[in-house]
Amino acid sequence: MPMTSPLAPARCPVLVVKVGSALLVAPDGTVRRDWLASLVADIAARIADGQRIVIVSSGAIALGARRLGLPKGGRASLEDAQAAAATGQIALSQCWAELLGGHAITAAQMLVTLDDLEDRRRFLNASATLRRLIALDVVPVINENDSVATEEIRFGDNDRLAARIAQAAGAGGVLLLSDIDGLFTANPKNNPDAKLVENVARIDARIRAMADGGSASGMGSGGMLSKLEAARIATSAGAHLAIANGTHDHPLARLANGGRCTVFIAGKQGKGRKLWLAGRMTARGRIFVDAGAAAALAKGSSLLAAGATAIEGRFARGDVVEVVTASGETIARGLAEYDSTDAGRITGLRSDAIADVLGHAPRSALVHRDQMVLL
Repeated sequence: MPMTSPLAPARCPVLVVKVGSALLVAPDGTVRRDWLASLVADIAARIADGQRIVIVSSGAIALGARRLGLPKGGRASLEDAQAAAATGQIALSQCWAELLGGHAITAAQMLVTLDDLEDRRRFLNASATLRRLIALDVVPVINENDSVATEEIRFGDNDRLAARIAQAAGAGGVLLLSDIDGLFTANPKNNPDAKLVENVARIDARIRAMADGGSASGMGSGGMLSKLEAARIATSAGAHLAIANGTHDHPLARLANGGRCTVFIAGKQGKGRKLWLAGRMTARGRIFVDAGAAAALAKGSSLLAAGATAIEGRFARGDVVEVVTASGETIARGLAEYDSTDAGRITGLRSDAIADVLGHAPRSALVHRDQMVLL
C-alpha cells in the first residue's frame, strides 16, 4: 500500500485496523507477541505520521480457552465461549495496552454487542465515545462482547464489526489483516491462473461470485463472504476497505512499501440516519416489491403500497425493514410507516383505496424516501 493509497496517512486521517485470531494467537493458544510487537511498531509509525488508529482485535476466546483448559478452543458450547471470552479479554487488553504503552501510546478498551450499533441511540453513544477517544490521541481497542453475546444477537465475525466501527468513528478507511493477499478471481491454492483483484469499484454479482464456495479466500466461503459484506458496509459509509496479508512481520510497513492487497473504493458518503441505515445488519421485516416499484425507488421515489406484493416478518411503525425484489435481492432499507399488520392489509392498493380499508387517512408511503437508503 504505497503512500498514494487511499488508506495512507495523508489521505486517511482515521484508519480502522482489524486483527484476526489466527494472526494474533498461536495454535497453542499463546499470543504471537513478537508479531504483535511488530504491528504495534507500525501503528506507532502511522500515528507519528498523523494518522489516528482504531484497532478491532479478535483473540479473547482463544486466549481464554487456553487459560481455562477448555476443549475445542473454547467453542464446545455457548457457555464455554462466553467464559473463555470473559477470561481472555483481560489478557488481550493487557497485551495491547502494554505494547502500545511501550511507544507512549494510551490504549482504551471498548466491548460492543450487535445491539449497541443496531440501535440508533446506542450507536450515537458509541460514536461519541469513539470520536472523543480519537480526539484525545488514544487508541481504542475494540472487540465484540462475546461474554454476553448469543448466536442470535452477534456480529459473528470482526470483519463486519470493523466496518461498523469505521462508520461510528468517522474513519476514512478499514484494513482487514488476513492470511491472504486479498480477493482473487479463483482459489489461488487450486488454480495457478487465479489473479489478485487489486481494486473493486462496485460489489456486484461478478465480485460476489468470486467469493462463493470458498473459491476466493483460501480460508472458507464464510471468510471472504464476510469480508465482502464488510466492504459493502464500509464503502456505503464513505470508507475505503482493504484486504491484505498480515502473516508477515510489520504488515503495515510492508503495505506501505508496495505489498499486495485488494482495495474496495468508497462510494458517496451518506449522512446521519441514512448512513446508519445503510450499515445495519438486521431488519425487523421485509417488503417485497414489483419491478415497477423497484424502478421507481431507483429514481428516488418513496415506496407506495401499490408497488408492494408481500409482507414478511412482524414489525412496528418506525422499525427498520428491507425492500426486496421478486428475485430476493435487497435493494433498499428504511423505516416502516406502517406496522406489519396494516402493511399487509394495504399491500398492492392504490392510495385512494387505503382509507376505506384502514378506516383512517393513510400515510403517504409504506417507506418514505426521506427515511430510506438504496443499497
